[in-house]
Amino acid sequence: MRERLFDLGLWLLLSVPVLLRSDPNDGGSRLQVALGVVVLGGCVAVSRRWPLLALAATVAASLPASLELFTPSYSLALVAFGYLAGRRQEHTRAALWLFGAVAVAGLALTWLTRTSLGQWFTLLLALALAVVAPWLIGRYVRQYDRLVRSGWELADRMEREQAAVADRERLRERSRIAGDMHDSLGHDLALIAIRAGALEVSPELGPDQQRAAGELRRAAADATARLRDIIGVLREDDSAAPTSPPGETVEELTARARASGLAVTLAPTPVPTLPGMAGLALHRVVQEGLTNAARHAPGAAVSVTVDQDPTSARVRVVSGPGTGGTDSGGADSGGGTGLVGLDERVRLAGGTLDHRATDDGGFALTAVLPRNPPAPLPAAPTSARELDRARREVRRGLARAIWIPLALLAALGLLMAGVALWTQARSYLEPADYDRIRVGQSLAEIDEEAEDWPDRPLDGPPRGAPAEPPGMDACRYYRATMLAAVPVYRLCFADGHLADKAEVP
Repeated sequence: MRERLFDLGLWLLLSVPVLLRSDPNDGGSRLQVALGVVVLGGCVAVSRRWPLLALAATVAASLPASLELFTPSYSLALVAFGYLAGRRQEHTRAALWLFGAVAVAGLALTWLTRTSLGQWFTLLLALALAVVAPWLIGRYVRQYDRLVRSGWELADRMEREQAAVADRERLRERSRIAGDMHDSLGHDLALIAIRAGALEVSPELGPDQQRAAGELRRAAADATARLRDIIGVLREDDSAAPTSPPGETVEELTARARASGLAVTLAPTPVPTLPGMAGLALHRVVQEGLTNAARHAPGAAVSVTVDQDPTSARVRVVSGPGTGGTDSGGADSGGGTGLVGLDERVRLAGGTLDHRATDDGGFALTAVLPRNPPAPLPAAPTSARELDRARREVRRGLARAIWIPLALLAALGLLMAGVALWTQARSYLEPADYDRIRVGQSLAEIDEEAEDWPDRPLDGPPRGAPAEPPGMDACRYYRATMLAAVPVYRLCFADGHLADKAEVP
């Protein structure tokens, strides 16, 4: 419904100049006005499906009224349908063929009606300003909409892909957390089972107490088996066995790294302990930082600092530039996903993670972990880079929409200037040749004596020229200078011989 109302309003708007008949050449009769209104209505009706057909029909209605293509009745329609053709047409080749056909048709009509080339240049100028320029603006608007739409679609797809990767890493990290829980909880259950087994065989307890201790031992063993089965489902198929003992402290972790040859300093010692998930996240941040430093910056010194206040703890692992000829520790240990998993672990603990390169070429890994229950999770990032790329494409399209019309106008101006100079050169008579010819010579003698006789004379005398001498058969006028319209040379002939020559001011 909205499209129909828009088309109706467009038809009424474009019909107003035709109905006003502001130019006597634009359909002075009622029949021509009625035909113009009907043609515009048909153009509006087909402009959505065949926009170039509507533009071609408008040009065909405007050309018979004026060879210069500029008519008050149809100029607004040319601008409107030129814009709609650029806005609605998918490909540009057909439009370029149409523009070329209009230019060729105008040149052919100029030759058939034997009018000057100036009208054809005016047609080209009107075509560039009233048709091509709106068409380029329409192309820009179409490109803008397409780029914005594709930019949002690409951004949405990338966000879904990033979300899928992040979800996979979160699940992987949660499986690691489940493994940590299995290690610690299984160890506790094993201790319970051992203590219960000791009570079961203790001679100091009665039969009922020993039977209860046995049931406790079997329950702890069953719970350990069920925990192992559940964690086995959560673990990935290719996950390796843990290489660090359960319950390892940060001091023990750094000592083990130092024993492996890594230059590690830890401050302060002892490291403050954090409860629950925050403590496991603290251990994992230090482990990830040391792993990255050992893998990507061999020989670099690594400093681990843990600061705390009443509400949070801040752990920072800084590695210097490597001495082994490889990159610094900026790459993570998971092939591009280790930091994602680490970020998930820190996030689940209610903290924040930051990683960046240092000024000296090293790498810094920083985490802030709360001592209280986890805070709300931060929002997921957006695809700002893709949106910025779409904006750059739109700006380039706008630049093209501006410089292409300017280039066309400049080329048209150069063409008009060249043709004007060529036309003037054909009717230019050299002053030396003018002085050389004499009254009484025939045309053949003049042509033989002149070194470069003009191809053709001017169409007529300049405005305000004096009357021609009486008794002459014909008078010819030639340019006396190349660029100025006056003065001109007048050569009058009678009986095939030059009877009078004069310089007309």
